[in-house]
Amino acid sequence: MDAKILYMNGEYLPAERGFISVRTHAFAYGTGVFEGIRGYWNAETKQVYLFRLREHYQRLLNSCKILRMSLPYSVDELIASSVELVKRNDQHEDVYQRPVAYKSNEIIGVRLNGLTDDYILTSEPLGDYVSTGGLRCGVSSWRRIDDNAIPARAKVTGSYVNAAFAKTEALQNGFDEAIMLNHDGHVSEGSAENIFLIHNGEIITPAPSENILLGITRETVIQLAKNELGLTVHERQIDRTELYTADEILLCGTGAQIAPVIEVDHNPVGNGQVGPISQKLQNLYIDIVRGRNPKYLDWCTPVYAEVAAQR
Repeated sequence: MDAKILYMNGEYLPAERGFISVRTHAFAYGTGVFEGIRGYWNAETKQVYLFRLREHYQRLLNSCKILRMSLPYSVDELIASSVELVKRNDQHEDVYQRPVAYKSNEIIGVRLNGLTDDYILTSEPLGDYVSTGGLRCGVSSWRRIDDNAIPARAKVTGSYVNAAFAKTEALQNGFDEAIMLNHDGHVSEGSAENIFLIHNGEIITPAPSENILLGITRETVIQLAKNELGLTVHERQIDRTELYTADEILLCGTGAQIAPVIEVDHNPVGNGQVGPISQKLQNLYIDIVRGRNPKYLDWCTPVYAEVAAQR
């Protein structure tokens, strides 16, 4: 069902009361940080599992540090609010939560210091953000924003204009998604996803120095590739032309999940079909996030306590 309740500055409120002034600093200047958190419905156990909540909220607080924000909540308190919000909305479906910390003063002037920090959390139904059955991507003419401009390791609201330029260009050129290069011309990430290449049975992904978001799904994929598939993972610079010679490519993120790429710049990736390693990683991921893999249940926070107790 549609969300009727949100969480704002320590209170659960009707969704229609979750508003900010048009003069809000974050609205005018993009001075906010956020997370995207998915919850997955398991029809067999009648449970919603929120995926890697602790890691998401730890990253949110790190983003706050970069933007000189201070929230009056611990990670455990933020986790509890996520669980409670799903309950209050009586959601029994896949959901997407968006916690946002933002500069709330109604003033003119660009700065980060000496401003008030507010917080809001929403929870709403969400299906696939991008296709998970095979994406056609184009390398964008827009470069990934540099860490010395807007830090990539912080999910800054204003920085997503950079992603919007790339995604819009890709869609207008007939692609599903963009792949962005950094200022040195090396592969960085998708418009809002991390990227992995598979070549000769090994996995390659851009290093943190390549202006990437340190993705939680990215880290999940690395762990699964190493521990479940026994694959070697390299974090290094990737040249654009490696996209054209890769056996497989996949994008990943909370929104995108595990999204294989079957074409780049009109060139087929491998045989132009979803590759076997991408498919294995996707299947593993789906089982884990829906609470069907007991080995990784600690990544999944159950919402409904009575069901969790039965398990």
